[in-house]
Amino acid sequence: MIAKKEMLRVVKTKDNEIHLDPTGRENGRGAYLHADSGCFEKAVRSRGLERSFRMSIDPEIYDALGKEMIKLEQK
Repeated sequence: MIAKKEMLRVVKTKDNEIHLDPTGRENGRGAYLHADSGCFEKAVRSRGLERSFRMSIDPEIYDALGKEMIKLEQK
């Protein structure tokens, strides 16, 4: 089991916007991923985020999340 602080939160706001939440405190429904791009790619392929958020997610949103993930990995 991995500590929550070691994971990265993806959040869906009330306006159905989906983005990364590095602080883990933003309001909205959250889903947690390992903080690496491999886990993110697996979640995209398996549609894990779509199941967690109970909605379909456009490829553009996945692209934006991937870019945010890369920026966070470089820090």
